[in-house]
Amino acid sequence: MDSPPLSSVIIIGAGISGLSAAKELAENGIEDVVILEASDRIGGRVRKESFGGVSVELGAGWIAGVGGKESNPVWELANQSGLRTCFSDYSNARYNIYDRSGKIFPSGVAADSYKKAVDSAIMNLRSQEANQVDEVIEPPCSPKTPIELAIDFILHDFEMAEVEPISTYVDFGEREFLVADERGYEYLLYKIAEDFLFNSEGKILDTRLKLNKVVREIQHSRNGVMVKTEDGCVYEANYVILSASIGVLQSDLISFRPPLPRWKTEAIQKCDVMVYTKIFLKFPYKFWPCCPDKEFFIYAHERRGYYTFWQHMENAYPGSNILVVTLTNGESKRVESQSDQETLKEAMEVLRDMFGPNIPIAMDILVPRWWNNRFQRGSYSNYPIISNNQVLYDIRAPVGCIFFTGEHTSERFNGYVHGGYLSGIDTSKSLLREIKEEKERKSENQTFLLEPLLALTGSLTLTQTDAVSNLHKCDIPTQLYLSGKLGISEAIL
Repeated sequence: MDSPPLSSVIIIGAGISGLSAAKELAENGIEDVVILEASDRIGGRVRKESFGGVSVELGAGWIAGVGGKESNPVWELANQSGLRTCFSDYSNARYNIYDRSGKIFPSGVAADSYKKAVDSAIMNLRSQEANQVDEVIEPPCSPKTPIELAIDFILHDFEMAEVEPISTYVDFGEREFLVADERGYEYLLYKIAEDFLFNSEGKILDTRLKLNKVVREIQHSRNGVMVKTEDGCVYEANYVILSASIGVLQSDLISFRPPLPRWKTEAIQKCDVMVYTKIFLKFPYKFWPCCPDKEFFIYAHERRGYYTFWQHMENAYPGSNILVVTLTNGESKRVESQSDQETLKEAMEVLRDMFGPNIPIAMDILVPRWWNNRFQRGSYSNYPIISNNQVLYDIRAPVGCIFFTGEHTSERFNGYVHGGYLSGIDTSKSLLREIKEEKERKSENQTFLLEPLLALTGSLTLTQTDAVSNLHKCDIPTQLYLSGKLGISEAIL
């Protein structure tokens, strides 16, 4: 059994929040850190894979929030690293909506449907607000037609409900850039890691990073923390930073001894988990429009969210002949449970509705499975627009020596990569303050215990300096009691 020496901090998870937390600690002198990562790679939900001759992003794919007064820290990292990106303009997607006969809805019809969906979302928000104060407001009409269902899906599931300012766009700007680099989005995480972990030729060789370490149990007390992994290893530290996803926290992968308090577990269970699945299809040639304003297109079906949102990869990788369709939540879970061949059949039926029966069948398909991945259990947190901020605060709050981080702990940027990055930094800053305060408390306690000793040891030959350097604070009450200087009650710590 592996029983390494005591560390200052154990970080569970080597995604962007875990790595940014470790970097912040290292920059502030806390270098005896152990990072336990369940998988065989760093990155978490930032993950690339080779498909169809190019590098595609299975998880996070865009840097959202660019072009504003403040600079997005992830965008800064991308620029410093020379990461290749391309601008994504979603605004045209709503005017590229296909019905099941392959016809594109007139732009006026699409615009009206989009306005209706936005108005409905605003009414829904007001209705929820009214319910909180016992007012009565007529609820909005539910979408019924295929185009209404498609736009409702885009507005609420693919994007997020744009009925109130989103901090990412307010703070950092409204532009979004797709990562289109063969090194992948994860290259930024390697650049973060190389600042504090030993690496050679692009590989992390630092023994403080331990891969394939599945944490199953966290034992915690006032004296520190003991972490047990699935392979029987045990790691001990003064503190732990837990950067597991909200989906993992809701699962039974990690147990806590003693159990987490009820306020913490109830808050964790109240947070919604978004499942976001990008399905990649490789074709022998292009059969779809490829002009700049046709990068995104929508399929209107009677079933909400059924292969609704499509994108071609020609802007990112010209000549790649790859299409991507995005599913979410219920459709994502359904597709994850079936074979890739069944998914390919469904996707081809949809494409033939839009582009005719004579299009070629896809040569290959790639279906990520974030929901069934026990190390992720979803894609990102999704707090309701009307929600009690206390839920987020309780999820983020530490429990003794256990500190929590991740995009789900970010009050302003949850759901985004930069939310994960900034939360890791914030969590480490909180831990550093705790470490500093703990040192100050110990110093005060030691001074408090030494004062009666120094006052009552006139008959001893030790100098004041000798007394301070040779006595442990825990020995002081015992020595005073044995010498008869203190009563029993005074000798108890």
